Amino acid sequence: MRKTGKSRRVQEAASIGGDLMLAPLVAMMRMPLMAMDAGSSQPWGTETARAVSEKTVAVAEGVFAAQMSLLQSASRFWPEVFSGRTPSLFNGVAAERSVNAALKPASVAVKANFRRLSTKT
Repeated sequence: MRKTGKSRRVQEAASIGGDLMLAPLVAMMRMPLMAMDAGSSQPWGTETARAVSEKTVAVAEGVFAAQMSLLQSASRFWPEVFSGRTPSLFNGVAAERSVNAALKPASVAVKANFRRLSTKT
């Protein structure tokens, strides 16, 4: 049985949402490490610097992915019109794809942080 485009998008959105629900837990697991960093003589401890850099990278990747997704939707505009379908730019599919693309890097980072930090406790 082949999955339709909509069910695949829903499954991907649910996966991203599930990963992002780990964010508060990751923040709590990171707090003791960042507290130790605060007590050190260095202005930026290892965990603090890592947290900031990971977030910066995830935001940059998310913005780029969202823009690329919208560009792909724009490039499909006329083929969708000529085939008799409603363009994805008009029916919300392009926005949904763009949001999923924007959140995917953050989702991956949160999941990786959860795995890494759960081995330290």
